[in-house]
Amino acid sequence: MMKRSVAILCGGGPAPGINTVISTITKFFVQQDYRVLGVQYGYKTIFTENPEFIELDFKFADLILNRGGSALPMSRYKPEDSEFDSRFFIDNNVELLVTIGGDDTASTANRISKYLLNNGLDVANIHVPKTIDNDLPLPEGIPTFGYQTALHEGVQIALTAYEDARTSHNWFVLSAMGREAGHLALGIGKAAHFPMIIVPEMFENSPVTLDKITRLVVSSMLKRTLLGINYGAAIVSEGVFHFLKDEEIANSGINFTYDDHGHPELFSVSKAHIFKTLVQKECDRIGLNINSRPVELGFELRCTHPIGYDLTMCTLLGLGVGELFKQGRTGCMVSVDIQGNIRPLYLRDVADKDGKVQPRLVNIQSEMVRNVFKHNMQYITEKDYEYAKELVPNPEHYDFKKILAE
Repeated sequence: MMKRSVAILCGGGPAPGINTVISTITKFFVQQDYRVLGVQYGYKTIFTENPEFIELDFKFADLILNRGGSALPMSRYKPEDSEFDSRFFIDNNVELLVTIGGDDTASTANRISKYLLNNGLDVANIHVPKTIDNDLPLPEGIPTFGYQTALHEGVQIALTAYEDARTSHNWFVLSAMGREAGHLALGIGKAAHFPMIIVPEMFENSPVTLDKITRLVVSSMLKRTLLGINYGAAIVSEGVFHFLKDEEIANSGINFTYDDHGHPELFSVSKAHIFKTLVQKECDRIGLNINSRPVELGFELRCTHPIGYDLTMCTLLGLGVGELFKQGRTGCMVSVDIQGNIRPLYLRDVADKDGKVQPRLVNIQSEMVRNVFKHNMQYITEKDYEYAKELVPNPEHYDFKKILAE
């Protein structure tokens, strides 16, 4: 009789710790006398006549334990229901499909499980949620896997940029990944003592515009100039683009390529370059003699070797997959609470009425965030107006609080 099998599939983009999850799951199930199949290229070939996969063993799992990237090639391919086929699962006696990815990967896995069940196959699916954006609704205080490593790597780059700014007497404008939430930009900025941090959650009472983002950075430049500090750095979460209108992006003066629907293709340009260009134009317009340089914190953070925190977290998540499967769980994500206990997290409990998982945003009213904004950042306030008029005729135009209230 054919051995029972577990299939592991990775979808979306990489995050530090993926290989640790793959390694742990493989070791767990190999020791339970299962075949472990590593599906190649996400969902791209699994329903074709020749699905691409490899068999994983303990030696392979041990080799990839602490490596960055993913030993299983990934893709963002999203199959239609009409593409579903049960042959791969029947031919390989698959009892469990483990998916590692974001919301789309998890939702597709649920659709597949329902299809297989309707066709007489009882294949469980357990999802391991991953993102460096830290924006999934996990238990309070628990980061998504890969976030801590991306944060660590981002802080090293940010500190180097800040040192360069101090050494060369100029400014750096950084952009950090974050689909809708500003966790990564905030984490990097507060660790590196950046005088200006801009995340989309700041604009809870005001629409996000490129003009406001520009003036916030210039506000910090003006304040530091008043303090006799001729260097600095600002970091902006790319998540702000999620809230900008296409027309405004198109009118920014930046040359974009456009997709078939006429939307600007933001992935094809450096967001840091956009912010830096707009800030430099504003500095030149008001006669502020400051030079700035762009630094993009994007793909550089996704495939680094996981630090100790994520090695531990991903090991627990991998073990959690095995434990939840033994309990008969399916259609759930695996999570770990603050004590390290394994908990199933069902999509139905964290999704809205349309089935969309709501992102975990930065709590802009938290004590931590308020302290950073109030005491660790530097910007123009009303008490600076008198002295700031030596630099600009309208300092209130760069007042931090007023900009966020417009």
